[in-house]
Amino acid sequence: MGTNYYAAKAVKPPCDHCGRFDEDDRLHIGKSSAGWCFGLHVIPERGLNGLEDWKQHLSSTSIVIEDDYGNRVSFKEMISIIAERHRPDPPAWDQAQYMSNSAEPGPNNMIRRKLSQYCVGHGDGSWDLIPGYFS
Repeated sequence: MGTNYYAAKAVKPPCDHCGRFDEDDRLHIGKSSAGWCFGLHVIPERGLNGLEDWKQHLSSTSIVIEDDYGNRVSFKEMISIIAERHRPDPPAWDQAQYMSNSAEPGPNNMIRRKLSQYCVGHGDGSWDLIPGYFS
């Protein structure tokens, strides 16, 4: 279980009832899962190939960042969620657990996805580059 984050262009007002933006107006930024490096969504067709591209996109004054639950997240907080992840102790995983989860030890005692078609790169910090649809 984790939390997904989205960028919405604030060109249309959010829903009067729930305060969320229309699903069609949102871009999936990525997913935060406990103990894992942040899964940063790469969307090459939108020019979003890594954290620097996302920073440029998210820093626009017309962008609102929100999580699965409709909670607003500031630009600074979103970058921290992506790039400053850590846990106090290393995971108590053995080699079999890493293998069965297509994972490897990551920075700051985090677990990181192994490079594959599902993880096309590792960030310089606590994020992995994940293509395609995921949630």
